[in-house]
Amino acid sequence: MNEQNNSIQNNAELEFAVFCIENLASKYNKDATYIYSLLKNNNILYDYIISCYDFLHTQDKLYILEDIESVIREKGLAI
Repeated sequence: MNEQNNSIQNNAELEFAVFCIENLASKYNKDATYIYSLLKNNNILYDYIISCYDFLHTQDKLYILEDIESVIREKGLAI
């Protein structure tokens, strides 16, 4: 993993991360802080969402959420 994957590089990535967190929280009726912790602590936020930003942000909301949910399940986690 390169160092760039460990941080958000610009406002567009930040806004996308917030979009993902808030929409997952809303979908599952969970607190956004819980979703943020789940994604960050399991290396999904930086290693997947941010590192795949260039592709993911061009997709629609349903695709993005389903894709992130797929990564969560692949790691054996649940929301």
